[in-house]
Amino acid sequence: MDIFTLAARMMAMDDAAWAKHANPLSVYSRMSILPLMTLAVISRVWLGWYALAPIVLVIVWTWWNPRAFGRPKTTDSWAAHGTFGERVFLNRKECPIPQHHSRWAIGLGIVSGVGAVPWSYGLWSLDYGMCLFGLALMIGGKLWFVDRMVWLYQDMKGTHPTYRSWQR
Repeated sequence: MDIFTLAARMMAMDDAAWAKHANPLSVYSRMSILPLMTLAVISRVWLGWYALAPIVLVIVWTWWNPRAFGRPKTTDSWAAHGTFGERVFLNRKECPIPQHHSRWAIGLGIVSGVGAVPWSYGLWSLDYGMCLFGLALMIGGKLWFVDRMVWLYQDMKGTHPTYRSWQR
């Protein structure tokens, strides 16, 4: 099992959650998670152990976000296609995808993962410059990943009846 599949499994994403996550409000508000987690962890400076409360709230928001918004009226958006592409990518063992899409997705996952190092160090040492640098790598890598998933969906939507059915 790879890190992408593990993350999807931890989020307990079923078809209903994926359909709701295709809502642009879900996709764009999801970008709030890392900045909110940053603030929650840094809040230990003034909240002490009570900082665990905002940390737990951000974790709950992370899980609830894909389920928080209704299904979009139309799926003709960049955000929806990015979500569809992510599903196609996660299904790559059952329905193979072009190798260049896989390389890009893994590479951008690595960029985001590398960003976690300065971000974590910045949180630990309260070095806000390192926090911002790590956030830029993680969020930038994730946004670029979503954009690549749009391309993947565009290339793959005609290859599988399920993929075509997502479009409304």
